[in-house]
Amino acid sequence: MPELHATVIAATATGTPVAVARSHAPALWRLPALLAGSLVGAALQLQQPVLWHWHGYALVLACAVVLWGLSGLLVRSGGARRWLCQVLVACAGAALLFATTGLRATVYLQGALDPALEGQNIRVIGTIAAMPQVNEAGVRLRLDVESAWLPGEGAGAARKPVQLPERMDVSWYGGFFFGATSATTTVRPLEPQRRPPALHAGERWEMTIRPRAPHGLSNPHGFDYELWTWEQGVQATGTVRTGPKDLAPVRLASTWQYPVEQARQSVRDAILARLAPGLDPDDPGRARMAGVVAALVTGDQRAIDRADWDVFRATGVAHLMSISGLHITLFAWLAALLVGALWRRSLRLCLAVPAPTAALVAGVLLAAAYALFSGWGVPAQRTVTMLATVALLQLSGRRWPWPQVWLLACAAVVWVDPWALYQAGFWLSFVAVAVLFATDTRAVGGARPKGRARVLALLREQWVVTLALTPLSLLLFGQVSLVGFVANLVAIPWVTLVVTPLALGGVLCVPLWNLALWSLQPLSALLQWLATWPMAVLYLPVAPLWAGAAALAGGVLLAMRLPWRLRLLALPLVLPVLWWQPGRPAPGQFELLAADIGQGNAVLVRTASHTLLYDAGPRFSLESDAGHRVLVPLLRALGERVDVLMLSHRDADHTGGAAAVLAQQPGARLTGSIEAGHELQALRPATPCLAGQRWEWDGVAFEVLHPAPGDAGAAVRANHISCVLRIVAAGEQAAVALLAGDIETGQEQALVARGVPLKADVLLVPHHGSKTSSTGGFLDAVAPRTALVQAGYRNRFGHPAPDVLARYQERGITVVESARCGAATWSSAWPDGVACQRESGQRYWQHSMVPALPR
Repeated sequence: MPELHATVIAATATGTPVAVARSHAPALWRLPALLAGSLVGAALQLQQPVLWHWHGYALVLACAVVLWGLSGLLVRSGGARRWLCQVLVACAGAALLFATTGLRATVYLQGALDPALEGQNIRVIGTIAAMPQVNEAGVRLRLDVESAWLPGEGAGAARKPVQLPERMDVSWYGGFFFGATSATTTVRPLEPQRRPPALHAGERWEMTIRPRAPHGLSNPHGFDYELWTWEQGVQATGTVRTGPKDLAPVRLASTWQYPVEQARQSVRDAILARLAPGLDPDDPGRARMAGVVAALVTGDQRAIDRADWDVFRATGVAHLMSISGLHITLFAWLAALLVGALWRRSLRLCLAVPAPTAALVAGVLLAAAYALFSGWGVPAQRTVTMLATVALLQLSGRRWPWPQVWLLACAAVVWVDPWALYQAGFWLSFVAVAVLFATDTRAVGGARPKGRARVLALLREQWVVTLALTPLSLLLFGQVSLVGFVANLVAIPWVTLVVTPLALGGVLCVPLWNLALWSLQPLSALLQWLATWPMAVLYLPVAPLWAGAAALAGGVLLAMRLPWRLRLLALPLVLPVLWWQPGRPAPGQFELLAADIGQGNAVLVRTASHTLLYDAGPRFSLESDAGHRVLVPLLRALGERVDVLMLSHRDADHTGGAAAVLAQQPGARLTGSIEAGHELQALRPATPCLAGQRWEWDGVAFEVLHPAPGDAGAAVRANHISCVLRIVAAGEQAAVALLAGDIETGQEQALVARGVPLKADVLLVPHHGSKTSSTGGFLDAVAPRTALVQAGYRNRFGHPAPDVLARYQERGITVVESARCGAATWSSAWPDGVACQRESGQRYWQHSMVPALPR
């Protein structure tokens, strides 16, 4: 797990316990209060939905100074008011971190992209600031912008300078992009594109870019892309324009800038060229293992195949297969041992600086260099911060109690990066280190075990960490690897002591890369075998915070060195997270959850004991789709077992994630308007959806209204045979939902002419709000209160069309767009309202289509 032993690296490097003694600690009683208060202050600031004006944070900062001063006066006055001093110091620390974090965020947002520039073609001069990421659709670049202007209309037109954010993530497409499909093809060109040339870090380019604000998908328990871009310092994304009407990109120069990124790219390309020079059909695993070697050396996690990531996560070893705190700590340990051994060979050097001190400093500095070379990711930054903090403490000659050392390391990381509190790795790291310290006799002056005792101690450490972190993993991810203990017992020593040193050594001696690859192959085979075990991974619904916190306390109590009678008291604390089940609709009622999946449809329909998934969202690329990225994690987090997967029609923005959903839901029945030769038929035979099909679940009636028998044919467009599903709750004043797929004008008119029951409270807007749908007569027949639009943010089709939105507004229909709302939840029990994920979990770093002004 990331940064597991970062706080004890100094002890490992010098061979003596560091900063963990219970005695001889100075009277630093105010420091723990200050550190704990600062953690609370940062956590409180991260809960803000919108930022204050900077004046508000300045006032809080002034309060922090006043509180600190008052605590100093009370200290000098003495007496029995020590507890009050601690409270004042803690409040001062909280106010300090709250204010400084808010000010940092306010300053950062000053460089955000002007919404008026989104979607415009802008000419840019910039330098590639990181090694490019190549995929089947093109190349992704991190661009540092030097200047930008609006291209003039006509020759000799004057430039109009514009202000763009200093750092952007840019996609340069070339070739194919997954879009709407026909019966015989799965990909089509996005638009006429030129294949990107070979791109390198440090190159200076002039190109036309269409920028937009970072905007990710917002779903319950989903990945926060906008927080990730915030921590990366990326304030805009965009696409390179290379169409016939656009000015071609021009390489201006190859510069000396970003030498570390240039070196990383050279090493990565050299590894892949040597280990996987071409696709070998007889040995497909070689190219995949080459990606792992590249990731271990350069931190390029995208070099690892998605299937391999699935195996690593299932076996609980994903933290070992890219640059993590454990690798950086190992590097620091090896560097400290080497420098210490060499240093002791020189009497003059030892007289100038003691060998343990030189080893400690060298270990930290070389670890920082390795972290920089590996891409300086957030986990690497946390690890270097912790290493430096503990090393400085050791060099100062202080011996503090381990809880104070642990608290200092936590606070140091949060001071540098307050937003780390929202990272799962932060909590896994520090909880693991705290448990190891609390349960290790060496932390209180015990002797270091040797030989067999050392092996048993390592086994116990792994068991203790597994026991303590299992509840936390369930809270953060909704899953835990049941084979992780066995897998890590083999993988941790093998990867850290064999594979990683060989991979790093290949930078100096190239043949070592081959040895690293060969050493990975038996481990990969073992992990794949473990991943196939029955119940290799336990998936449970994500419990609320209170249940997760109770389970974490129970796991820690079980891991402590206490009598078993006391440890058994932890079992009631763990049970809620194991047995938690999210609430479901009452009998006769149902609920819709329109997932935020970009440009496509995916609606989860839940009754008291059944679940239907209407469409499975788009395919984003060969390696990514809405099923794998959104729907499978969402279904697992909610504990859903899908009874029916209904695919309205065959287009890829509706079926792209179906394969991943079917693999995760073996009991789901497949139905929909997909032809007999469709690739999904090979995974699970599908029954066609036809008008007149009816069934009932828990008192809720389901009826298919379209297509009629005989509508399908070889020449019929896929949209024209979309499954239209009507869902009716029980009762006299029953709420109704209508899911319309991608039907167009002709199908809407046919439904109205047939006189089928169309009236509904909520409507899934046909064809994402296309101009070819949502006719006036159809809307009058349905007369919905609410209309849900599932469409991608600033999608290239322009959905929902302004004319279509105007027709809804004329009729007083509330339109809820997924790009603005995120995942939308509607319940038949409360048909007047829709709950938006972006509103319920709003944070100031998240993008809003309507910019909020500071208060």
